[in-house]
Amino acid sequence: MEFSGTQIMETSQESVWAYLYDVNKVAECAPGFQSLEVLGEEHWKAVIAVGVGPVKAKFTLDVTREMQEPDVMIVKGRGKAPGSAVELLGNMHLTTIEAEKTQMDWSAHVVVSGTIASVGARLMSGTAEKLTGQFFSCLKAKLQPLEVTEVTKVTE
Repeated sequence: MEFSGTQIMETSQESVWAYLYDVNKVAECAPGFQSLEVLGEEHWKAVIAVGVGPVKAKFTLDVTREMQEPDVMIVKGRGKAPGSAVELLGNMHLTTIEAEKTQMDWSAHVVVSGTIASVGARLMSGTAEKLTGQFFSCLKAKLQPLEVTEVTKVTE
């Protein structure tokens, strides 16, 4: 499966990069995140639980990251759950639009195999889009000033 998109963050590129550089902060926004263990510099073991339709799985992922500070980050992961496996490659590129506005262009290539793929095949794309939406909503809420993310009621 291939996914891509663009997100606009109402904060500086330096702030976005600093947040994304901290793997523990990023993990807070990952749907289904359960644990993270440091294996080395830019190398982790992560446990993430996901559900696709009626199939639930807990994946143990081997995750690595490559960076070209302050604008390119590449994340690679490979993992297994009982009866299923996943491989992923994610790319992110940051561009400053204004002093306090950053554009994030991202793409992800995900290959899922095994039980979760065969039983939940029709639902995987929708589930991935939902999880991606949850991640970026969380990321924006953590990064952007409260007045930008808060909905204010206008009275007449």
